[in-house]
Amino acid sequence: MKNFAFDRTNYILLAIGMATVVIGFILMSGSGSSENTFDPEIFSAMRIKWAPLVCFIGFAFIIYGIMHRPKDQNDKEVNP
Repeated sequence: MKNFAFDRTNYILLAIGMATVVIGFILMSGSGSSENTFDPEIFSAMRIKWAPLVCFIGFAFIIYGIMHRPKDQNDKEVNP
């Protein structure tokens, strides 16, 4: 059997991280201000504090998903 760099756990962690980043960007989006109108919602706590935190957590999941070392079948046989 071939040893791949990623296993199923890595792909699940990467998918969770990517979904979390997308959710963070969706939380940051919304209507903006124009020359004629000012929207005070651009300074809401959701857009300034929580959405970037959600994105940061998502990027951390992605980094962990890349760095997570899969268990080798050979290691299980050699070291019971």
